[in-house]
Amino acid sequence: MKTQTNRLTFSQQFFIATMLFGLFFGAGNLIFPIFLGSQAGRNVWPAIVGLLITGVGIPLLGVAAQGISRSNGLFDLSHKVGRPYAFFFTCALYLTIGPFFAIPRCATTSFTVGLEQILPHDDKSWLYLLLFSLLFFAVTLVLSLRPGKILTYVGKVLTPCFLVFLAIMVFVTILHPTTSIGAVEPQGAYAAQPFFTGFLEGYNTMDALASLAFGIVVVQVIQGLGVEKAESVAMTTVRSGILSCLLMGVIYLLVTLMGVWSRGALEAAPNGGTALAQIAQHYLGKAGLLVLAATVTLACLKTAVGLITSCAETFVGMFPKGLSYRNWVFVFTGISFLLANVGLTAIITYAVPVLMFLYPLAITLILLALLGHFFDHDRAVYAWVTGLTLVAAFYDLLRTLPDHLRAVLHVNGLVDTVGKALPFATIGLGWICPAILGLVIGLIFRAVRPKKA
Repeated sequence: MKTQTNRLTFSQQFFIATMLFGLFFGAGNLIFPIFLGSQAGRNVWPAIVGLLITGVGIPLLGVAAQGISRSNGLFDLSHKVGRPYAFFFTCALYLTIGPFFAIPRCATTSFTVGLEQILPHDDKSWLYLLLFSLLFFAVTLVLSLRPGKILTYVGKVLTPCFLVFLAIMVFVTILHPTTSIGAVEPQGAYAAQPFFTGFLEGYNTMDALASLAFGIVVVQVIQGLGVEKAESVAMTTVRSGILSCLLMGVIYLLVTLMGVWSRGALEAAPNGGTALAQIAQHYLGKAGLLVLAATVTLACLKTAVGLITSCAETFVGMFPKGLSYRNWVFVFTGISFLLANVGLTAIITYAVPVLMFLYPLAITLILLALLGHFFDHDRAVYAWVTGLTLVAAFYDLLRTLPDHLRAVLHVNGLVDTVGKALPFATIGLGWICPAILGLVIGLIFRAVRPKKA
C-alpha cells in the first residue's frame, strides 16, 4: 500500500530533479552550446544569455506552468484555447519531440558524434548506422515498457553516469584552455547579433517543447511517491524544475566555454558534433573519442526513454479507445528507428521550420498559463493570443523551409513581403507583436463582454 505524504525527503526531491534534468539534457544540449561557443568567440556572453533564456528559462517556466496551473499534461493545458486546438497542438508537439524529429535525432546524433568517429570511414556507414540504431532502440524499447521505473533508470543510473563522462571532458578543457575569450573572432551571425542568434539557437534544443511534455511524467512520479494534495504536487514540481534547470544552466555555461577555449588549437567546426569530436580527440586522444561516444550515447538514451514514455502516455490519454500504452511504445519506437536511418543532416534540416512554427505557440501558452490568474484564464484571451501567434508562426515556418521547397511552393514573394512589413521578422521573432496585439484584443473582449449573473 502506497504511503501518503505532503512533502518528499530531500533525497527524493533531488532524484526527481536529476530525473527531470536527465530527460531534458540530450545530445542536442551538448552540440548546440559548444557550437555557439566556437562561433560566438568574444561575443559569447550576450550569446549565452540568449541561449539560457530559451534553453533554460523558458523550459523552467514550462515546468512551472504545469505545476502552478495544475494541468494534467499538455492536452489539458492547451484545452484552455479550445478542444480542437488542444488535439492539434498536442499531437504536433509530441510528434515533433517524439518519433518525427527528436527521438530519431537521439540515435543518429549518438552514432554520428560518438561511434562513427571510432569506426572505419568507408561506404558501409549506412550499415553501421542501421545496426547501431537497431541496438539503441532495442534498449530504449525495453526501458520504455516499464514507465514506473523511469525514476530509477534516468534519475539514479543514466544521469549520474552521463555526468561523470561529461565532467571528464569539461574539466580537462577548462583546466587547459588554448586561448583567451577575447582573442577569438566571432563567426557568422554571432558577429552582428550574438544575443538574438543565441536566443534562436535555444530553439534547437527543443527543451521548451519538452517541458510541456515532461510535466506529466514529473507529476506522475511525484504522485507515485505518495504526494496527493494538488498544492504539494504543484510546489514539488516547481522545486524540481528549479533544481534541474539550475544544473542545466551551469552545464550549458561550461560546455559553451569549452567551445571558446578550444579555438586556440582548433579551427571553427562546421557543427557542434564535429566540434565535440575535435575537442575530445585533442585533449584525450583516442580515449577521448571513447569518452565522447559514451557521453553522447548516455545523454541520448535517457532522453529517448523519457520522450517515448511521455508520447505513449499522452496518446493513451487523448485516445482512450485506441492503442494501449505498450502498443504506442512499439509504434513510436518503430517510426523513430526508421527515420533515424535517414541521417542527421536531413533530420536537422527539416526540423528547423517545424520548431520555428511550434516555439512561439509553446512560449505564449506557457506565459498565458503562468499569468492566467490575472484574467481568470479567460478563453478569449487564450484564443486571440494563440490565433495571431499562429499566423506569424506559420510565416516563420515558410521562411525557414529549405530553398527548394520554398521554390516549389512559390512562397518566396510572400515571405519577402511579410518580412518587410512584420516587426522583428528578419531576426526570427516576428510573432512577438502579433502575440501582444492578440493579448490586447483578448483583454478588450473580456472587458466588454457582459458579466454572467
